[in-house]
Amino acid sequence: TSPILIIVPLLIKVSSKGPVFYVEERLGQDLKTFKFPKFRTMYFGADKDRAAILGVADSDIVERYKRDPRIYPLGRFLRRWSIDELPQLWCVLIGTMSVVGPRPILQEELSQVHWNYEMRFMAKPGLTGLWQVTGRKEVQWKDRMIRDITYIDNWSLGYDLLLIVRTFFAILKGEGAR
Repeated sequence: TSPILIIVPLLIKVSSKGPVFYVEERLGQDLKTFKFPKFRTMYFGADKDRAAILGVADSDIVERYKRDPRIYPLGRFLRRWSIDELPQLWCVLIGTMSVVGPRPILQEELSQVHWNYEMRFMAKPGLTGLWQVTGRKEVQWKDRMIRDITYIDNWSLGYDLLLIVRTFFAILKGEGAR
């Protein structure tokens, strides 16, 4: 990944004003917050418009993701190929994330996690997981939570390896990438 980690920051600097990385607090294992880095894919400061543009995770959020005006052109490319997620390899190295697991959520999304799905916080969050290989942003919130619990209930090394392989195919297909 080294060439990508060198070229992408240069492209971001040339194509959009603002920092190369976007870092936010996410909720991980045992509801502990951690710094969650990504290559910046939105216009600088656009994260402040999230609530106004996307709102809460309801049945229409998939359509709002498709039309998100906060994402600049290079950002769409980075998201389409999941290149924006590469800085999270650092989180795997320092132990706040795993390669496979439930995707970490925003603090403001915690109120939308039904008590039946709180079990998802038992596992380390992952770079990829079951919902990423079964539709990504096309998956409704409740179905995403169910997939996280399904992953935890069925965890095994073999299952993780299968999800890693399926992740590569999901990235190539590009379905649900926003």
